[in-house]
Amino acid sequence: MSSPEIEPEADATGPGALPVVAPQLRALRRRASLTLEAAARAAGLSPAHLSRLETGQRQPSLPMLLALARIYGTTVSELLGETAADRDAVVRAADMEPTAAGGWTYWQAGAPGRGMQALRVHVPYGAQGDIVRVHPGEEWLYVLEGRLRLRLGDTTHRLAPGDSAHFDSLTPHRIAAQDQDGVELLFVHTLLQSPTATLCLGPIPGETP
Repeated sequence: MSSPEIEPEADATGPGALPVVAPQLRALRRRASLTLEAAARAAGLSPAHLSRLETGQRQPSLPMLLALARIYGTTVSELLGETAADRDAVVRAADMEPTAAGGWTYWQAGAPGRGMQALRVHVPYGAQGDIVRVHPGEEWLYVLEGRLRLRLGDTTHRLAPGDSAHFDSLTPHRIAAQDQDGVELLFVHTLLQSPTATLCLGPIPGETP
């Protein structure tokens, strides 16, 4: 599935930069035995764009990190340089460091190196509401604060605090905060341990989130 490139990333030297990601991206791509061209095509990027991410010239957004983690058969935690030695069963609130990427703020709510990725996410109003996601696996989300607009295929759902959704990630989906203050979510997704797992991102032409 071809798609437009993901929204422009911030300069890697700006606020919230993730310098450790650049060497990890290259190392994990090579570990997955993927060429730059093949990995870029699977993530819906140009080879030049992926090359800039690998050299630290650009900062990836959270959806892009999720995409590359699935493609490389790993986790966002490993992309961020966290090691399997940090695998504790309990994650303390004080140890959850916020990370800003692509307009979102997220906190690792689970241990790295597992078969599922658990995150607490703040989605600002209007952030990435036009990005459509399609990828293998399952997703579960739970609204903590604010109201969420969830598009699954041709159906739009509006979720309030306490509402949740569990769906097959091969269903084209996108999320957007409905309130100006944004929305707080718990988010869990499965990680396909396969270099062929893909994520297609891009706006739906002519539609409003």
